[in-house]
Amino acid sequence: MSVRRRRSCLTVPADDARKLEKAAGIDVDEVVLDLEDAVAPERKDAAREVLARAFRDHDWRAATVAVRVNRGSADDLALVAELRPDVVVLPKVESREELEGLPVPSEALIETASGLVECEHIAAAPGLEALVLGPGDLAASLGVPELTIGGGAHVPHALFRVVVAARAFGLAAIDGPHAVLDDEAGLQASAKRARAFGYDGKWCIHPRQIDVCNDVFTPTEAEVERARRILAVAGVARLDGEMVDEANRRMAESILARLGE
Repeated sequence: MSVRRRRSCLTVPADDARKLEKAAGIDVDEVVLDLEDAVAPERKDAAREVLARAFRDHDWRAATVAVRVNRGSADDLALVAELRPDVVVLPKVESREELEGLPVPSEALIETASGLVECEHIAAAPGLEALVLGPGDLAASLGVPELTIGGGAHVPHALFRVVVAARAFGLAAIDGPHAVLDDEAGLQASAKRARAFGYDGKWCIHPRQIDVCNDVFTPTEAEVERARRILAVAGVARLDGEMVDEANRRMAESILARLGE
């Protein structure tokens, strides 16, 4: 499993200098500087210039700084090679070959029917750290009659398929955004659904979503306490009226791994 914490991944338009400056001062697990969907086609060249200045001029507080590029853009990848962010995020990945020869570690967005079919092969790519589910573009690719990102009957299946592929190759699994702003209850429910599938975190589209995601994807005190008690017993034992064994201990280790233990 990737060692980077990705409970909250804040996406920021790369062509908005004001938002980039604000994002630089935010304490978040990962900030994703977005050259793709957040930037209009006619603004791509300007966005690269704005991003380059912001990347160099600001002291980024995020633990991980990522850049999302446009699919097939040599100019974007040249900028990544120059700036050397922690990771590069590739959209609409449909084959592991797309992830070869990148200048920095990568994250792959699974957001098309072909990408979902190939996610197990994609997960085997060298240098890949995480699979990210993109439910909006995936809905469009599948023809799902859904107009709100994060909704749709396809999401549970996609969540499961992506996390299995990620875990099989020791990668982080990240859920896409909850697009309805000022909807803390909906965001919390969406994040809890992803965590129930085993996800490490979720993309955020507004700074107000960060605390909710950090809270949901951080083990509770009760979970941590019970995990430590499970690890303290040996062999097959009875604990709080439940039989625990090596499988329980592996589950407990998984919980504590979310704390970096």
